[in-house]
Formats: sequence, structure tokens, C-alpha cells
Amino acid sequence: MRITDLLSASRMRLHVAVADKQDALDQLIALTRQDGLLTDSDAFRRAVLEREEQVSTAIQEGIAVPHGRGASVRRTGLAVMTLNRGVEWGAMDGQPSDLLFLIAATEDGTSYMEILSRLMSLLMDREFQKQLRAAATPQEFLDAVDKAEQARFGEEKPKEDAPRILAVTACPTGIAHTYMAAEALEQAASHLGVTIKVETRGSAGVQNRLTAEDIETADGIILAVDRTVDEDRFAGKPVLKVPVADGVHRPAELIQTVLDGRAPVMPAGAKRAPLDELIQPAGLPRAIYRHLMEGVSHMLPFVIGGGILVALGYLFDDPALGAVTFGQNTPIAAFLTMLGRTSMNLMLPVLAGYIARSLADRPGLMPGFVGGALSTSGITFDTIFNGTAAVPSGFVGAVLAGFAAGLFMRAIRRLCDHLPDRMAGIKPTLIYPITGVLFIGVFMCLVDPFVGGFSARLSEMLNNMSGASRLALGAILGGMMAVDMGGPVNKAAYVAATGAMATAVASGLPLTSAAYRMMAAVMAGGMVPPLALALCATCFPRLFTQQERRIAPVNYLLGLCFVTEGAVPFAAADPLRVIPACVLGGALSGALSMFWGCTLPAPHGGVLVFPLAGNPRWYMLALLLGTVAAALVLALLRHHRGTAKAHR
Repeated sequence: MRITDLLSASRMRLHVAVADKQDALDQLIALTRQDGLLTDSDAFRRAVLEREEQVSTAIQEGIAVPHGRGASVRRTGLAVMTLNRGVEWGAMDGQPSDLLFLIAATEDGTSYMEILSRLMSLLMDREFQKQLRAAATPQEFLDAVDKAEQARFGEEKPKEDAPRILAVTACPTGIAHTYMAAEALEQAASHLGVTIKVETRGSAGVQNRLTAEDIETADGIILAVDRTVDEDRFAGKPVLKVPVADGVHRPAELIQTVLDGRAPVMPAGAKRAPLDELIQPAGLPRAIYRHLMEGVSHMLPFVIGGGILVALGYLFDDPALGAVTFGQNTPIAAFLTMLGRTSMNLMLPVLAGYIARSLADRPGLMPGFVGGALSTSGITFDTIFNGTAAVPSGFVGAVLAGFAAGLFMRAIRRLCDHLPDRMAGIKPTLIYPITGVLFIGVFMCLVDPFVGGFSARLSEMLNNMSGASRLALGAILGGMMAVDMGGPVNKAAYVAATGAMATAVASGLPLTSAAYRMMAAVMAGGMVPPLALALCATCFPRLFTQQERRIAPVNYLLGLCFVTEGAVPFAAADPLRVIPACVLGGALSGALSMFWGCTLPAPHGGVLVFPLAGNPRWYMLALLLGTVAAALVLALLRHHRGTAKAHR
């Protein structure tokens, strides 16, 4: 680690006049706030001052090297000051200090002694000291350090020649895990001395996109994804593919695996691998989940935007004008409801289309869309030939349509690979569309009656639930939201509720139907974990580490906005205590919400959509009781663990 890599002109002040040691420390600490070196300047200031109280950091010959380390430091770095007139620092030779280096080191402290040793070996040269004191500009200071380092340690491997890792992160919703995994990988790479570039594929689109040059010069690639991404571009490179949760929880291990050469080389045509996984039992569950989440990730904006608009339509309407037409009685309500329902009517085609695209690439998209539309219309052979009523198969039918269309089009693509090259042009324009639509049309006409009948009976059963059954359903949904806080179990509960709600909106079911009660229970359960952790850290700060106390208040905002992933760092650090407490609180909130008949016609938004809730006061009480219960249980569990760990 070169000293010049830790220096920055913005963190230097030369030939400064200060009143005393405390004034010098204040100015040095202020310099470390530059360039994003710190995450918490107040905590770093306390660390530096506590170190100075133990023993003076002054060294002989007018040199002082104060330092501080901890979670408040984002990355290791130096701040420098030279003084016109030295100040008393407590040096053993009694000389005032006028050449000051402040070291800010990360929490592990592994680099601190290396920096100090290297710096001291350079400062033993009195001629070098004179050059530093005489430097008139930061550039002169940096040049003197660089020249001294090269003379003493020789030419070193340039920083840009460090191992270079690329990564792609993508979670189903693209809201939290995508960016949490990216940050974790970047921090781990910094500690390991590795250069990394992370492409994020989140709700804001593709950011920090990897270029062909990046891929060509990379030593390896990490794909921390739960969605289908373009993998063909990595053919011939070592690629480690893992769930996005691994990027959050074990980033250093992933990077080390690539550095050790244990990542498999991705063959050409790797895009076909997902279908092969569906044929292998070992890869079946994860493959199904990934393809399903690819559809869900594209579907959610239609559900969230449309659901909230429909809910606002109800809010701006007057039921006294007509209960049957509630949501459309006033012009503004009718406009909002129309927009919302249009958006939600596209939900199932988008879901099925992108599941099929995940399996078969672009040829699967069109038949997938058609299959999703047929699951909404509910057309069957009996409807066509005998004029009977349509039987929409809804969410489940759309999922089946997506997988069926994707698998079929994949098979058609493989068959078409044997066609002569001169017929390549008719495959995407004629063969794929016609065969795809014919197949999915026959498939859905056969599937809709069975799946639609099952969905209708299930909806009727849910609407007729009462007492213990309703409590159990609410507890299960609320608890599932807190099990993995954005992972597969959480997504299963959320997708079940949003799918039921979308079907209810499309069918014109009243706001008292079971689908809206399920949505309320799911949102309450998902809000509990971050709120409970923030509350527990506020009321029992001694049970949390310094870093946990620092990030805990943010979870009030995340929880109120229904971003369950805010609790993930706490759960990752202490899963055996955090997860049970959050599951209990989430289950309690979900059960009480369901028991009190609370409903919610919006699939996201947290407290922002509470005015749209049915029985809003009881709903807020259900959320409050679940939050308090989870916070108290967590405090009890951590109290038995003891507080020693919290004060490390």
C-alpha cells in the first residue's frame, strides 16, 4: 500500500498557523471529511481524541501521527498539515510538532500498522523531512513522497494492475438487494485490495454498465442475481453465479473464490443454460424461482402504479352516489380508476411474457404476452363452441402460460437450428409467431377451466374465512414477510397478495373481499422488521454495536415506506435473534390486521397509502403492536446474549 495512494490534495493544508494542539487536531479532523473518507465524522473525532488521551502520538523531530479507526471510516486515508510554528504535542524530546499526519483507518485496523511502519521508515530521512516542510503546494508535497517511496521501496505494482473483478447485481424487485449487494462487494474489494466495477440492474435501470473493454480486461466476473441477465457477453471468462443474497452476506468469499481461480469459465451460448437447469432436479427449484422473478420484476410497476391509482379513485369517490359503481361516480375518481385498471390489466400479460422471455429469449415474449392475456379473458373451447361463460385463470394461469410458452419456444428454436441458413429470416417473422400463438392458444383453452375453477373456489374459501382461520392466514402472511426480508419467502407472500388483489380489481370485487385483507396483512408484516429494529436500538442502545446504532434510525423511514430490506444488515449479523423476533412481530401484525378486517387496495407505499385502508385506526394499532412486540422480544434475546459484544 503506497502512501501516495492514501493522500489527496484536498486533505492537505500547508504552512498553517494554529493556536495549540487542539486547534491543530480540529483542523486535521475537518480535512478527513473530504472525498467521502468518513461515514460519521463525529464518531471518528471521538476515536481520535480518545486515542490522544491514552498517550501522545507525537514522535521526535517535530513529527506527530494522530490516528483513529473504526466503522466511521469508509476507506483508509491520510490528512496532512505543516505548521508555520510548531505546537506542544507531548513529544519525548520536548520539541514542538510542526509536521502532522492524521491516519483514518477502517474498523479491522489491519492496514494501520502497515501505514505507520511505512511512513516512519520514510520520515527517518531528515532530508525528506526538510522537503516536506518546504513544500509550497500539495503537488510538491505529493511529488516528494512519491520520490522517497520509489527510492526506498522501488517500483511497485501500479494500483491499476491490481486484480480486477467485475460484478452484476440484480434482485427481483430491483429496490434494495441490488444496491446492498453492490455496496457489500465494493467494500469487500476495498479491504482485499482488489479493483471492482459493479453493474446494478435495479428499478432505476442499468447503472454503471460494463463495457466490452471492462470484460476483456477482467480477471473474473461475479453474477449476484436472482433475475435473468445477458450472460453471453461473459463467454470465455471465469464467472461465479450466485443468488443476490450471497452478494449481500458473503462478498469477500465470492471475490476470493474468483481470485483463487475456482470460478468456472462460461462457455459460448451460455444463455441456453437456464432451460437445461429445468431438466436437472438439483437446479429445478432455483431455476423456477429465477424465471418467475424475472416476470414478477417487470410486473410489479404495473401492479404498484395501477393499484395505487385505483385506490386513489376510491378515495376521491363518494359511495353514497352508488355502491355498485363506487370508484367511478365522480369524474376524478373515474379517471384515476380507469388509468389504474388499464395498468393492472397489463399485469398478467407482462408477467407471462417476461417469464417466457427469460426461458426462450425474444421468441418467447410474444406467445407469453398472448398467454397472459388469455388467462385474463378466460376463453375456453366451451366458450368458443357453446357460448358458455369465460373462466379467467388469473395469476396462476399467467404463470403457467409463461412457463409453457417459454419451454415450447425453446424447443421450437432448437428444432429450427436444423433448418438451412437461407431460411433463417423466416424464423422470427413467421415460424416463431405462428407456432407460438397456436400452441399457447390451445394450451390456455385447456388450462383455463381447471385453474379458473380452482381459483374461484379458493377465492370463495378465503372470503368465507372467519375466526381462527382468518387469524392463521394473517399470521402466516405477516410472518412470511419477515422470514428473509426481501428473499424468496418474502416475495412468495407478496406476490400471492398482489396477484389476489389484481384479480379482485379486474373482477370488480368489493373492497371488503379477502384479497384486500391479504394485502393489508402482507404490508403490515413487511413494515414490522425495520421499524422494530429501529425502535429496539432507540430504547435499548447498549444491546447494539456502534455501527448498528448509527444505521438504526434510517430504518424508521424504510419501515414506514414498506422497505423490509432495511432490516437485512441486522439479520445478517445476528440471524438467530433478529429473525425470530421479527417473524413473531410480523405474524402478530398480520393476524391482528386480518382479525380486525383491515383492508388495503394499494400494493405498496407504506404509511403514504394508510388513508386508503379500511379500518385505518385498527390497522395502525395492528402495526404498532407487532412492532413493539418484535422490539421487546429482540431486546430480551439480546439481553440474554449479554452486551459485551456491543461494546467491542
